[in-house]
Amino acid sequence: MKSPQNMIAVVLIVVSICPLASKPSFAQQVRTDQQIGYYQQTLKRNPRNATALLGLGDALIRKARETGDPSYFNRAEEALKKSLDITPKNFRSARALAYVFYSRHEFGPAVAQARRAIEMNPEDGDSYGILGDALLEVGQYAEADMAYDYMIELEQSLYSYSRRAGLKSMRGDTTGAIADLERAVALGKAAQQPSESIAWAEWQLGVEHFAIGDLRKAERSFQQSLDSYPNYYRGLAGIAQLRFAQKKYEDAIALYERAIGILPMPDYIAALGDIYTLTGRRERARQQYELVEYIGRLNEINKVLYNRELAYFYADHDIKPKEGLELALRELEYRRDVYAYDVVAWNLYRNGKFEEARTKIDQALRLGTKDAKLFFHAGMIYSSLGEKTKAKEFLSRALALNPYFHLLFARTAAETLHQVERDIDRAAMNPERQGG
Repeated sequence: MKSPQNMIAVVLIVVSICPLASKPSFAQQVRTDQQIGYYQQTLKRNPRNATALLGLGDALIRKARETGDPSYFNRAEEALKKSLDITPKNFRSARALAYVFYSRHEFGPAVAQARRAIEMNPEDGDSYGILGDALLEVGQYAEADMAYDYMIELEQSLYSYSRRAGLKSMRGDTTGAIADLERAVALGKAAQQPSESIAWAEWQLGVEHFAIGDLRKAERSFQQSLDSYPNYYRGLAGIAQLRFAQKKYEDAIALYERAIGILPMPDYIAALGDIYTLTGRRERARQQYELVEYIGRLNEINKVLYNRELAYFYADHDIKPKEGLELALRELEYRRDVYAYDVVAWNLYRNGKFEEARTKIDQALRLGTKDAKLFFHAGMIYSSLGEKTKAKEFLSRALALNPYFHLLFARTAAETLHQVERDIDRAAMNPERQGG
């Protein structure tokens, strides 16, 4: 894999097509770089220093989180495996290796490695947290719940509460998720946890507020994430989404370009392309859409990391339906959360396989997740099946929950809902012509 070179290629392309894109800000990464250098120098003196190998692995993981470059996870894996070879019962190295597997979407190995770490030290809360995260991704929600409960019994921290918040959100308990995230942020600040970790929880809090259409609280949380970790790409993209909802299109474009200049995430680039489409800049939109595909197919690891994003992109833009469905089905092979079923359902819909799409969207909705995107997909699928009452129900729920849920599809949802309501009214006036 040639990830560093590929990342450079992506940045060069981003700069060429996003003239306002910021160069990545490395000020907050200096400490991490210094730690990497320190451990590397220590290991030159003693290559079998297990503590230094663990320290290097942890620093490389942090660097991967800060930059979004997955090659750092590969380097971390190498260091952590060497550490475990020297000290096989080092639960910290085992736990960190489980996190590497999880971050690369290798959820089976992540579960197995987290369980090994727990066997080494049953009192380590973080190992239970990583186990819960991996179980969540493969749809084993009851087991994930138990893992998070164990973690919170052992430690009440930013990490334990922010993890449990994700499961609560997936189960439709938005109020509980927000409460857990607020507590996570407070605990993180009190314990002086890494600023990027605090910023992540604040950003996630903004996501929860935005999901229920509370733009004021969402903006406050996104801004707090930027205060905690300046130039945080997630915070910039969160505010960009808000500015679009407020119809401040030029501000949204500038913010997305800044976020992409720091880390070219496919969903940010697609969103920027959608704004260009909506504002009539077709050539700029085309460039963004081409970049989404380029990143999605950059190398083997990105084909795993960005399978879902690329499958959603194809379905959202109604292009390459067969290829999109293949990607979505591949995603479902190793990831079984509600969104794995949703992306398959949405791609089945784009391929005209409405009955199969209904089966999958029902599975996506089975936990009671409150997500306007899921409701919108369900509404469109049921409308295509001629089940107008259910289509009305789900489209109405999407718009009631968050009328700004998507750059383009919020309008589609409103237009389709209006048409469905007219169809229902006509059917009521002519009951003999009413279908299923």
